[in-house]
Amino acid sequence: MNRTAYLQPHAARRSPLTPLLIVVGFVLLAPLFGLVAVSSDPVAVGLATAAIVGAALLARPGWLLWLIFLLGLFVAGVVPIWAEGSATKVVWAVALLGFGVMALAVLRPLTVPGSTRGTPAFVWVGLVFVVYTVLNGLAHFDSAYQFLGGFKRYFQAAGLLFALAWLPIDEPTIKRWRKLFLVVALFQLPWAAYELLRLVPIRTAMRAAYPGMVPIDVVAGTFGANMTSGGANGEMAAFLIIMLVFLLAHLRDAGLPKRQLLWLAPVVVTPLFMGETKAVVVMLPLAFFGLYRREMLRRPHVAMAGLLVGALLTAAAGYAYLSVTGKSLDELTEATLAHNVYEGGHAGYALNRTTVLTFWADEQGLHDPAGAVLGHGLGSAHMETGGSMARRYPAHGIGLTAASTLLWEQGVLGAGLFLAMLAMAWSAAGRLRRSANASWIRADAAAIQAVLPVFAFYLIYRSALTQNLPFQIVFYSLLGYLAWLLRRKVGESG
Repeated sequence: MNRTAYLQPHAARRSPLTPLLIVVGFVLLAPLFGLVAVSSDPVAVGLATAAIVGAALLARPGWLLWLIFLLGLFVAGVVPIWAEGSATKVVWAVALLGFGVMALAVLRPLTVPGSTRGTPAFVWVGLVFVVYTVLNGLAHFDSAYQFLGGFKRYFQAAGLLFALAWLPIDEPTIKRWRKLFLVVALFQLPWAAYELLRLVPIRTAMRAAYPGMVPIDVVAGTFGANMTSGGANGEMAAFLIIMLVFLLAHLRDAGLPKRQLLWLAPVVVTPLFMGETKAVVVMLPLAFFGLYRREMLRRPHVAMAGLLVGALLTAAAGYAYLSVTGKSLDELTEATLAHNVYEGGHAGYALNRTTVLTFWADEQGLHDPAGAVLGHGLGSAHMETGGSMARRYPAHGIGLTAASTLLWEQGVLGAGLFLAMLAMAWSAAGRLRRSANASWIRADAAAIQAVLPVFAFYLIYRSALTQNLPFQIVFYSLLGYLAWLLRRKVGESG
């Protein structure tokens, strides 16, 4: 028997009742879909279409994942630029596909014996986190809108983690998806250039009508932007840094030809200098140090070369940011500290990225110990939809970052589960790098371990890990890919 047979698509054994259940399901839902079709509601039509397509692709989970990757990374982030009102919610269809993948992946261990073989601990912790947040949300139920909205924002892409861990996906498919993510990274340059040259002037002309709007914030690639508010420029920058680390890891460990790196790296790096993302000067050193830290004692010349490249890129990014803002280094440093560390508010809220955490700590006490440990339920800290806790602290911005969101909504226990998942994944990537035989696996494991601290930083930087669909696709795909690599190793060892 093939030692990795449990990873192959033909390994799944379907129940004989599956076709009957599918037919019964379509018969029962047919009247509902008929009503939706005549409603002319773009949200309802989009969700119904996603449900039909997703159901049709249940037998082909690989195709379903392709659809999520393509729509989530190329479409979901750019639709809000032109769409208005409820039309922007059509991208919820991608989230519905994600939930279909999650259900398919989570149910597979119940129907296919041995499908969880080799599952790393961080995947189980991720599943516990999902179950915990659902039960916690029900225990703190405020409204169906708050609960379902919170669940959608948290887990719209989490199914990718369980799909890559438990569904039968072969190596050629995985390698095609790796190439797809590189294509996504390369596509950020032309799209960011379009946003810079076409959309920034438009936003500049309309800035007087939208106080506080920063025109260049729209330069966010395909990771999400809005013509009248901000954009996910930090998420685009983080993704590009992640892809650059993967390229450098393959140059060092897997023999990537230098000539390929010489034309790929500039295309990947250039968009970092086209926007206004101060966090680049934090994420770049963090990722480069993670990639080259082991080389400092073993091969110091390699470490110095890599860290020098990182330092030069960081300096260039800082210079580009100063050029865009027109501020001096002292002015920029003072403003950054005032609105991120000291008492100044951020993005129009009373709190900033530091005080949002200290404020949470100050509000905890013996009057509500359960709130500190368990939080207040899904969606309670979401400012845009007026969650129950956000209403209690209006204009404070208690959900400004993912860390504060997790603390308010899931408490110390929920936030601890999320951090444990990250820490266990980091440790598992290190073990895989040391034990893998194939050079490309060693390179990918090293890259994953190097970039996981970037996601940890993102917990205190923005709320993207709990609500931005394209960035969540990157995050959960990365964890799922690590789980797939670990399962592959278990299969090889017998």
